[in-house]
Amino acid sequence: MCAAVLGFECVVLGLMTPVLIMVESVSRGVGLAIGLGLAAAALLTAALLRFEAAYVAGFGLQVAAIGVGFLVPVMFALGLIFGALWTAAYVLGRKIEQQQAARLPG
Repeated sequence: MCAAVLGFECVVLGLMTPVLIMVESVSRGVGLAIGLGLAAAALLTAALLRFEAAYVAGFGLQVAAIGVGFLVPVMFALGLIFGALWTAAYVLGRKIEQQQAARLPG
């Protein structure tokens, strides 16, 4: 579930790049670095979810997405939504893993 959240977030962060450059008048280099950098980070984090550190990085990515709201105000709302989805996926995933571990014999 966490990988799906990061996949959708990657798309949103990538599509935020033209908004940064064209609408919010952020310089092209900075806009590309922020938008595509965060999108790439989301994709890389999704690929590394077999490691516990990737989940911590995922929470950091949510904070960064909310922080972009200072440049693109709608990202405050979208960042909070993705943060809530990430947290829910993380908590539910842990709960499912615990239930599966309890069912295993031995």
